[in-house]
Amino acid sequence: MFSRKLRFIRPLLFSVSLLAAPLSFATVEEIAPGTPFNPLEPTREHAMTTQQIMNNLLRGHYEHQRLDDKLSSRVLDALFDDIDSTRSYLLQSDVDSFEKYRFVLDEALSRGDMRPAFEIYNRFQQRVSERLSFLLTELKNKADDYSFDKDERLDLDREKAPWATTSAELDVLWRKRLKNSMLNLKMAGKEKDAILELLSKRYQNQLNRVHQSKPEDAYQTFMNAVTRSFDPHTQYFSPRNTENFNINMSLSLQGIGAVLQTEDEHTKVVRLVPGGPAAAAGNLEPADKIVGVGQDDGDIVDVIGWRLDEVVDLIRGPKGTKVRLEILPANSSGSDSKVVTIVRDEVKLEEQSAQKEIIEVQDGDHTRKLGVIDIPTFYIDFQGRMENKPDYRSTTRDVTKLINELKDEGIEGLIIDLRNNGGGSLEEAITLTGLFIPQGPVVQVRSTHGRVEVLPDTDPAVLYDGPMTVLVNRLSASASEIFAGAIQDYGRGLIVGGQTFGKGTVQSLRPLRSGQLKITQAKFYRVSGDSTQHQGVIPDILFPSLFDKEKIGESALEEALPWDTIRPAEFSHSGKVDNDLPMLRDEHQKRIEHNPDFRFLREQKALITELRDKTKVSLNEKIREEERKANDDKRLALENERRKAKGMELLSSLDDEAETEDAASDSAKEKEKTEEEDALLIEAGHILVDFMNIESQRLTAQRAGS
Repeated sequence: MFSRKLRFIRPLLFSVSLLAAPLSFATVEEIAPGTPFNPLEPTREHAMTTQQIMNNLLRGHYEHQRLDDKLSSRVLDALFDDIDSTRSYLLQSDVDSFEKYRFVLDEALSRGDMRPAFEIYNRFQQRVSERLSFLLTELKNKADDYSFDKDERLDLDREKAPWATTSAELDVLWRKRLKNSMLNLKMAGKEKDAILELLSKRYQNQLNRVHQSKPEDAYQTFMNAVTRSFDPHTQYFSPRNTENFNINMSLSLQGIGAVLQTEDEHTKVVRLVPGGPAAAAGNLEPADKIVGVGQDDGDIVDVIGWRLDEVVDLIRGPKGTKVRLEILPANSSGSDSKVVTIVRDEVKLEEQSAQKEIIEVQDGDHTRKLGVIDIPTFYIDFQGRMENKPDYRSTTRDVTKLINELKDEGIEGLIIDLRNNGGGSLEEAITLTGLFIPQGPVVQVRSTHGRVEVLPDTDPAVLYDGPMTVLVNRLSASASEIFAGAIQDYGRGLIVGGQTFGKGTVQSLRPLRSGQLKITQAKFYRVSGDSTQHQGVIPDILFPSLFDKEKIGESALEEALPWDTIRPAEFSHSGKVDNDLPMLRDEHQKRIEHNPDFRFLREQKALITELRDKTKVSLNEKIREEERKANDDKRLALENERRKAKGMELLSSLDDEAETEDAASDSAKEKEKTEEEDALLIEAGHILVDFMNIESQRLTAQRAGS
């Protein structure tokens, strides 16, 4: 079956949670289509803040970059990518007119001169205003002329499309986009009048927002193109976003526990906070796109084209209240939305704490008892420790207790489950590693000045010296990678699962005259000398994964710092894991060849890749319906093939399972979850048992030889 961590039927795909805050939206007059956009002007404060930012970047960033023509060119390209990544607003003539700035932005930055940046931003806002006015005029005057029986297609992937040379070219594109939006709503069951009303409100709201833009919006857009040219984790926060960031980093997280970012005109879910309401609800996934937000049973407010901070404000609310999100699931064709409900709550430390369970793995005629410790994040109650509370919580203290309990229950091996663990306390990653190795180095940190500091485990005691496996996936990041990397380098256990995220850099916050700067100032290295940056930890045995490495992970980010190596630390490596890997991999491949869950996972990945590669959508209603039905039929066939192989009841449609889940009580759902097998976890157990058997046979042979 599937598990609490892996629902094969759903997509698998991360940094700020949504917290409680009052809602505040100004009432504004409707902006008439065609109203000229009033240009924004930079302020003296912007000039001084820019010089402060550049001083920090040039002196304090890990990569010692020079403020020269090369950096200037990258900033210009990053700015174009940020404001018009789909090449749908600016004309070729606009881009050509800004080429004069390609090799002079460096001088402008050194002087704090924001006039070139504001000129580009103002032109972009002007073009956005023109496009929205065009859409509103189309809806008002030509909506009746739109039909859905022509053989037309819209290309959704325009990252490398040429810039349009005329407004007429853009008119053709935007007519298709409008038709696509109308068709999506029509296929969702909305009537024509409702479609026209919804789209008119959407575009009017977007037009109003363009005309409400403030100088700070232009400034933040440009400065983040500058910081992104250094690396993707270096970022400028305006005073408004500084306030949000500081709230989100506090200990009391109240909201839905989701990390959001803007992607084109949508708000995309990046990751879910472990132990948060969204993660507990199980109805929201990374890479889902939020297109509407409603309160309790109120109307859903269309948020396509909204600014991220405005969407965040709308999702926030008091603890115990409900928020309804209309989403486009990551594995949909982009036209099938659904509404999910999440109860706002606090993200409590105990809900992120380590948990244990015992799984039984069949080994011939024997049944092996294996302990599993699930660690959602690396946490510590700093306040409790400062106050010398004897019972303060931390990952290492909790795992110590759980291991002792599992020992008392007679486990024969241990699995540490770090899937979806995005990191946390570096100190906890080090002390947790110390439970499994004698004292020695755990991680190396190289600063911006090139000085390398080796951070060790200083406790010679080893709590658990038995066989162990660490289970990871693409969302295992930062502190998780430090722990997994150390276990692998020491040869202390097997690492299985998916290649990890690759977040191997360290950031700090620096206050500015206006706002603050998050800047990358150091890099992590394993004791072997390999960086965890970009490459992450590559498991000893790789599992198939639904994560798209081109979309998820450090390697998917523009200007990510590269993988490299430094001198290894002095440590003792046990080679016995390495010697057994060929045999373990062979046994693993034999076992999963006909495993229905693994076969389903491979076929599901192939289907998702096929759908992802189809970037052109039909604007013919009949063809669109046929394509959607064909995709649903494929997904249903895959699910029923898996169910048949496992002796489960077959589904007549994909809606059957959703209806069954909706109808089930919370206790029934929980009971079902505990009865379901986790295919990846069980396979990790089989691999561990294989390793235990090989070691046992080797020990027997050694005794016989002596």
